[in-house]
This record gives sequence, C-alpha cells and structure tokens, in this order.
Amino acid sequence: MPATPGSKPVYLDYTQDELDRSYDQRVWAANAAAMIARYGEASAQARVSTRHIPDIAYGPHRDQRLDLFLAEGDRAPIHIHLHGGAWRALDKCDASFVAPPLVASGAHVIVPGFSNLPDVRLPEMVAQVSACVAWAHRHAVAHGGDPHRITISGHSSGAHLAAVLLTTDWEERGLPPDVLTGGLCLSGSYDLEPVMLSSRRLYIELDDHEVHRLSPILHVPRLRCPVIVGMGEAESPEFRRQGVAFALEVEKSGGPLARLEGDGLNHFEVALELADARSPAAIALKRLVHGSF
Repeated sequence: MPATPGSKPVYLDYTQDELDRSYDQRVWAANAAAMIARYGEASAQARVSTRHIPDIAYGPHRDQRLDLFLAEGDRAPIHIHLHGGAWRALDKCDASFVAPPLVASGAHVIVPGFSNLPDVRLPEMVAQVSACVAWAHRHAVAHGGDPHRITISGHSSGAHLAAVLLTTDWEERGLPPDVLTGGLCLSGSYDLEPVMLSSRRLYIELDDHEVHRLSPILHVPRLRCPVIVGMGEAESPEFRRQGVAFALEVEKSGGPLARLEGDGLNHFEVALELADARSPAAIALKRLVHGSF
C-alpha cells in the first residue's frame, strides 16, 4: 500500500508533519500569546523600575541599539541577554525583564536590539549581535563595567544566537579568545540541519556552508567558558532533544556544564523564570554572571 503524503521520516523518526509541529512551539503551549504579552508587560515595568540608558548605538544599522541597565558600584560584571522570537519576531523591549534581578545583584545588563528576518539574513543577525559583544568589551570601563567579566544568555532563537557567539573564534575579530566568561542557553536550537528540514526553511534561507557555520553543536571545541543549557519540561520533544544533544557535546568536550530544567514549564513560560530572583533559573544565571558557577 503506498505511503500517505508526509508519512515517511525526513529526520530521525520524524515525518514532515511531525517535524513541522515540533518546531512550532505554539502547538505545545496554549498560553503562548498570553506569555508573550507578559514579556512586554514585565519588561515595561523593568524599564520603569531599573536605572538604565536606552537606545545606545552599538553598530551602524538602525536596529543596532541597546538598553544598558546599570548596577551600583564600579567594575561590575556585564551580562548580555538576547531575545527570542523564532529569528523573526519580538525585540529588545520584550526582554528587559531579565535585568532587575541581575542589577540588584550588582551586575550591569545589556539587552540589545537587532534586526529580524526577513529584514536581514541570519548571518547578518549573528554579525550584529557579535558587534554587541565587541561594544560591551570596548566600552565596559567607561560605563563602570568589567571587560573581563562578560556573560551572555538567550532564549529560543536568542539561545541559538548566544550559542553561536559562545562558539565563535573571537581572536579572528580582534578580541580576547575568552571575551565571554559564561553563557546560559535556554530552549534553543543548536543544530540547524533539522530546522532547515522543517517548515521554518520557508523563511530562513541558508546554504549548506551557512547551516554548518551557524550550528553551534558542531563547534563546541571552541567553547572557552562555563555553559548552562536549560529547557522547559513541557517543550516540544525536538527542542528537548536539541538541548540534550548540545549539553552532551559540551560534556564530551570536557567543558564546565550545568543543566537546568523548568519543571512543568513550556517554551514560553520558562523564559519568565529569569524575571523571578527566587527561581532556579535566575539563581543559576546570577551565579554564572558573578563567577561562582
């Protein structure tokens, strides 16, 4: 009997329909819209309650503007957080909620804006956020920060971007190889091969070389710092598989690693854990930022 359309595996044991569903997090989270709205609400509150300098240019593109949240004191560690949105949605104003707990702990926080697809291609997005790391290193002292303590985190597509930066050869860019001293990758995709086999290929245009170059799981030996890999318990199976696979590669390379799981939380809920100073995710991130990993 002939197979029905979409019934043959296209990646591992996934049929096309199953793979497409696994990369559509809204299928797995009925409250997705409500959670995304809370990102904006919590972020607006953070910008009111936390001292910051908004919209600092860190590159030539109009989207390359960052918000710098300032802690008291001098030589503060610096943390950069990259928003998610499937590489094509949301902006820095949806991610300010990470700042208050870290600022209260004595760390500066940078939340950068960057272009989304399709305004630029994914390699340009990576170039933009790379420029943010360079800006943080070069301007740290001027803003009372420590250029030798810069950490990074990201959620969803932001976790992918963070992982790319964590596995970047920074010496090629004129920066210290250990310019990043720690990273938290929360609910990300680290191997773009299955992503490009899913329906996301309809808006992510990459050639084979770019897929390889922008798959951080293939470049784990470049890691120079501790990494926390986190996910929600109620993520799609494929997002959980991606997180576990990336963590296993870090373990194999001998790099310092911690795993973090949001009990009962879906893809969108787990990000908001970073806004709650008492949550395991926020506590782990604070330890990473302050070098007590």
